[in-house]
Formats: sequence, structure tokens, C-alpha cells
Amino acid sequence: MGAFEYTALDASGKERTGILEGDTPRHIRQLLRERQLLPVSVSEVAQKEAKRRSFSLARGVSPGDLALFTRQLATLVRAGLPLEESLLAVSQQTEKPRIQSIILGVRARVMEGHTLADGFAEFPRVFPEIYRATVSAGEQAGHLDNVLERLADYTESREQIRQKILAAMLYPIVLTVMCFAIVSGLLVFVVPKVVAVFESNRAKLPLITRVLIGTSDFFRAYGLWLLIAAVIAAVLFARWLRNPLARRQFQRLQLRMPIIGKLTRGFNTARFTRTFSILSASSVPVLEALRIAGEVVTNLPMRDAVADAAARVREGAPIGRSLSISRLFPPMTIHLISSGESSGELDSMLERAAISQERELDGLLTAMVGLLGPLLIVLMGLFVMGIVFAMLLPIFRMNQLIRESDLSSGRRWPQGCLVPA
Repeated sequence: MGAFEYTALDASGKERTGILEGDTPRHIRQLLRERQLLPVSVSEVAQKEAKRRSFSLARGVSPGDLALFTRQLATLVRAGLPLEESLLAVSQQTEKPRIQSIILGVRARVMEGHTLADGFAEFPRVFPEIYRATVSAGEQAGHLDNVLERLADYTESREQIRQKILAAMLYPIVLTVMCFAIVSGLLVFVVPKVVAVFESNRAKLPLITRVLIGTSDFFRAYGLWLLIAAVIAAVLFARWLRNPLARRQFQRLQLRMPIIGKLTRGFNTARFTRTFSILSASSVPVLEALRIAGEVVTNLPMRDAVADAAARVREGAPIGRSLSISRLFPPMTIHLISSGESSGELDSMLERAAISQERELDGLLTAMVGLLGPLLIVLMGLFVMGIVFAMLLPIFRMNQLIRESDLSSGRRWPQGCLVPA
């Protein structure tokens, strides 16, 4: 029995879509006819996901949906419900058709006699390798409920870290774009109108005003070309990063930068230790856990360091000492891993290292947001103040020249009047 998505027409000609479980597409069509529906298309969920994976640019299920599914399934399994009934209940709980079809596809594999990990393997774009390996280890050890609870905590913590990084980056990016838009608008639209007033006066303009006028003329003449050049440069840079060697060089340069390097190292270390911790606690073999944990590291030099460490561990070297050779992981993490190896509590020490890195990363992001926000506001204020000052300075000088000419002719104007009435 499998899960099938269908499209059918009712008696009034209205299109209906949904999901049914059956043995074959022919069986599904028969069920639809019994419900007074005319079948239009019937496709198996697993085959449809495979086509989506091969020919579509759409990504898998969001981390939030995956965390919610894992938490619900863990709760039902811990309550003692059979696995197929738990999957059916979770599929009925969700309101998203694609997630429902995927869960029913997994349930169909389980009802055929396969393991839950084999059911997840039918949808590799939705359930990553760490997910499948952890569930497989939990099934073999007979502790599936505990493993699912750890997976739920893991997916939720990863989603929280991702949201914190996005929130930390969003505020400075919005301020930077607003600063650039305001300054560009002043230079392109406001300054030229004020310059037209100065052109009638042949007096020598101040240096800051001449610089402002030159900058405005440059942006008006070449602004569009600069934008096109920036887009082309971004596209060429993205294509250059597709080369693994070039991406590795760029990411190695990122690790050497003062703030970006610390953020990159902390984010990847937290992901690595958290993944390694949950795999180790789920009785996954150490070498397999190292390999899978290395795959979640996005920085290629750090991923290479994990692969080299796994090769040394295979030869009998300790994990902590093998990871310390690259000098890419924080010393605190190395010491905690070494302490866990010597005390036999590697999983707990890995979890402690992950919590330490996540707290340090959270503090660094909070400090950056608190510093970058006011800094960008002050920078934008300085730009605007410079533009206003450059436009007002010639007006004050013109007023001074008018006053001097009036005084020489014996005519006086009230104090505070900029131009004659």
C-alpha cells in the first residue's frame, strides 16, 4: 500500500485534489469512482518527490515544519501508539498538503514492513542524512522515542540559531540600504535643483560644495552604469564561488577576518558539536558520526579538518587531538571533547561544547546588532549633515556678500534677513 496524490472532477465539474492510500494507481481510480469523482491524474508521492528533486528548483520542507513533525511524532510514540497510527495522526494534524503527502508516503513504507529510517530515505531532500542515521540507530537500540525527542530539540535549536543570524543581519542590511537610498536620492534629485540657484551667481563656491556638485554629476551620469557593473560583478563572483577551489580559498580568507571569522568559526563549531553530540548519544558509531557531523559544516576548510580528523581517528588517534591539529576549532571545544573522551562522557561534553558555542555566538550577534545599528544611523546622519552643510554654506556666503554690498551703498536690512524682501 502506498500514498497517492490525485486530481479529480466532481459531478458539477469542480476540480478536487487530495491524498489517498491504496495499492496501485488503478485502485485509487476505483476508489475515486466509488466517491462519484472522475479521476484526472493519480501519482505516487515518492515518485512525485523524486521528480521534484530532479527537475525542480523548489527546496525541501522548512526546518520549522520538520521540527514540528518530529516533536509531534516523538510525543505520540512516547505515548505508546503504534508507529503507523502515529504517522497517520501527524499527517491529519498538518494543514500543508505536501507535508501530509510525504508523511503518508513514509507511513506506506512502514506498513509494507520497512523501517522508519527506510521510509525517510524515500525523501532525502526532506529528511537529511543525520536525521535518517539517528532514527536508524534509535530503532536498532529500541529507544526511538528518546531519539526523536533529541532530534526535535536539535532541529528546533538549529532553526533558532538560523533565525537569530537572519535577524542580526537583517537590521544592518536594511539600515545600509536606507542610508544608500537617502544619500543617492539627495545627490540625484535634490542637489541639482539647488545647484541651479548657484549657477546664476558666478562667485567661487566652497570646496565642500564643489565636491558635492561633482559627486552629484558623477552619480547622475554614471549611476546606472555603476548599478549594472555591481550586478555583473555579483554574478561573476557567484559563478567564481561555484568552483570548489575558489570557494575554499574565499572561506579560508573569511576565517582570518576579525569579526566574520569568529562568527563563521562559532556557527560551524556549534553545528558540528551539536550534530556530533546527538549522533553519539544515539549510539551511532564514532567514525560514522564524525563523517555525518562533518557534512553539516558549511565552511570547506573546517569540513576538510573534520575529514582529516576522522582519518586520524580511524588510525587510533584521539578525537580531540585530531581536531586540534588544524587549529580551526576553538580551544574550549577541543578541551571539552578531550575531557569527554578520557572520562567516557563524550556525548555530554559535546552537548556542553555546543551550548557554550551557541551562547558565545548569541552574545556576539547581540553585541553586533547593538553596535551596528547606532553606528549606521550616525554614519547616515553625517552624510546628510555634510550634504545639507554643503548646500547651505554658499547661501550664507551669498547673504554675506549682499550685506557687504548694501553696507557699502548705505542701505541696511533687518538682522536675520537672508535676502532682500
